[in-house]
Amino acid sequence: MRPSHDDSRTAAQGRPGNPVPGQSPVPAPQPDGSYSVYPYQGLGAGRPAPAKRSARSRAMIASGALAGVLGAAGLLLPAQYVVESPGPTFNTLGSAGDAKIIEIEGRQSYPTEGELDLTTVYVSGGPSTNISIFQAVGGWANNDDVVYPTEFLYAPGTTSDEVDEENAAAMTSSQESAVAAALTQLDIGFTQELTVAAVVEGSPAEGVLQTGDTVVAVGDTRIDGIESLRAVLNDGGGSPAEITVRRDGQEITESVTPRQSDSGTYQLGIELATSFEFPFEVSIGETLERVGGPSAGMMFALGIVDRLTPEPLTGGKHFAGTGTIDAAGNVGPIGGIRQKLIGASDAGAEYFLAPADNCGEVVGHIPEGLEVVRVSTLDEAIQAVEKLAAGGNAADLPQCTP
Repeated sequence: MRPSHDDSRTAAQGRPGNPVPGQSPVPAPQPDGSYSVYPYQGLGAGRPAPAKRSARSRAMIASGALAGVLGAAGLLLPAQYVVESPGPTFNTLGSAGDAKIIEIEGRQSYPTEGELDLTTVYVSGGPSTNISIFQAVGGWANNDDVVYPTEFLYAPGTTSDEVDEENAAAMTSSQESAVAAALTQLDIGFTQELTVAAVVEGSPAEGVLQTGDTVVAVGDTRIDGIESLRAVLNDGGGSPAEITVRRDGQEITESVTPRQSDSGTYQLGIELATSFEFPFEVSIGETLERVGGPSAGMMFALGIVDRLTPEPLTGGKHFAGTGTIDAAGNVGPIGGIRQKLIGASDAGAEYFLAPADNCGEVVGHIPEGLEVVRVSTLDEAIQAVEKLAAGGNAADLPQCTP
């Protein structure tokens, strides 16, 4: 919101020879066209007017005024920077608005205690909002904030709608992966399908597989997720693979020879989208407003595990954390972890679960009173919470070290 400003004007001013009641009369012009200002300073109406300014003086005044106007405009015009600041936290075991952040229907859930906070970063600037140079300078001066050039975070031409759509899609994907990871952790069965979202140009799959194909099997191995697909391709060592896909309602088999990547794994050259079918309904974050992206995945998964476990996970203690998650429970790095550490500390968290791949940014930036534990998987995160809930020492758990 922008503060309102008053555009009202004062009452009409007097003209020469037509005084406003209660004010001294405006003097008539002198023969050279100038006016005497001295009557308004109480120095007497009969004093002669000062000499008319020279052309050089007038030019200097005009130049100074123009410089002032341009300087003010420069300060007020939008700056091409993005400021990241500590954002609010949300307890995944609690509510947002009138509804619980995690709702479970079709399976028994249990009471919880304590807090498992997801953390956020407040972003000012970029395609979504404009900031002034004052805000950018304020971000540089504030140790809690980080300032980036806009092009460092957003591709040229990116619109605010595109950013919102991308964040919403990433949030939805992270929620589905969180449910899958939680159910995998609890040995609750579900099904998932891999669908070809795109075929990479020049890849082994080009001209063979098509966008929209659902991967059913490789050879005699049924594919139930990305991990099983990777395993069977790597086990093949680059030999031709018989890929069974479902296309237009029919199953067909195509032969594709995987190509070894720089990391040593074998790939088909396709981008995959994962869809899940769970045995009961889990709704996440439907009342969270203006929160997007994939970084809350691990904390959502922890919240789901706690809700589906008879004994409370936290022991009543206050945890916060961040990290992406995949269906297999692997925790990935995120952006803005320094601001999230500050936000967690400000919210009163005792412990923070940080992705191992973010440790380089954690070291040296841990707020006083907050203890950080390094995690790489959902299982590691659960073990850390359980040990700390039972009175364990955070120093005995994996740490972020220089």
